[in-house]
Amino acid sequence: MIQLESVTKLYGTVIGVNDMSMSLGPGAYGLVGPNGSGKTTLLNLITGQLRPTIGRVRVLGHSPWNRDALLRMIGLCPAVDVYYPNVTGLDWVTYLVELHGFSRREARRRAVTALEAVSMRDAMRRTMGTYSLGMRQRTKLAQAFAHEPTLLILDEPFNGLDPIGRHEMTEVLRRWVHGGRSLILASHILHEVEAVSSSFLLIRGGRLLASGPPGEIHGLLADVPDEIRVRCDNPRLLAGKLVESGLAESIHFVENGQTLLVSTRAPASLFEQLPAWQQQLGMHVQELESADDSLQRLFSSLMRMHRGESA
Repeated sequence: MIQLESVTKLYGTVIGVNDMSMSLGPGAYGLVGPNGSGKTTLLNLITGQLRPTIGRVRVLGHSPWNRDALLRMIGLCPAVDVYYPNVTGLDWVTYLVELHGFSRREARRRAVTALEAVSMRDAMRRTMGTYSLGMRQRTKLAQAFAHEPTLLILDEPFNGLDPIGRHEMTEVLRRWVHGGRSLILASHILHEVEAVSSSFLLIRGGRLLASGPPGEIHGLLADVPDEIRVRCDNPRLLAGKLVESGLAESIHFVENGQTLLVSTRAPASLFEQLPAWQQQLGMHVQELESADDSLQRLFSSLMRMHRGESA
């Protein structure tokens, strides 16, 4: 479906995408990365809005640059806000569907169907100047799939949506995927992507760090130590017990020696042993904090692996 061969995109001396190669078959993919990681640049290359400085991009077997017939097979929901205050949502979506080559009547029918699918039935005939940000997001999503493209590309589609709206849009996208159609969803929030996509593309600094299903990516971190922060009334006694148990890869004293930063490959075992150690050593743990399974930790660990660091 999508193929990148040694693609680099430069903005003067700034690198947007850095020597990226990948091949994606049909399916649902989550493009995940922090803000500024290169997600939007990559999507603009795939949709033909940018040309690579170096390398080659192919979408459905063709270069997307300046190829209208191919772009009719792609639906795009960009990250930028859309605001035409004097135009109704229905007229705006209808016009964009017409641009894909449909008659006015068919475009309007498709626009109504798409807007109803994103819960805009009652508001579609109002001007967009009366819409909230969440309503504009729903309308923007409707225009992306109203012409029934082969590939749907969404850049931060949940911005501005309340929890109910996020749930409703997630269900819309799940139905899209279950219908056998392809999707790329870009976000910096891991759980939003995980709710829709079965495979991740993790990008940072313009580089593709990892790809695959969630279990496979988390498996990459199996040998990467977790960092646990422990504050107690006798940190040196606890440090000795950690060394004796063999559970600690490294131990650092911080906060005037009152807190331990413990690097371990077996956090579950450490948590299991800690209550017994408290009783045995007669000490009291006042605070315990572990690195959560967050996107930041995932990327930090992958960056260390990318640099050849073991921890």
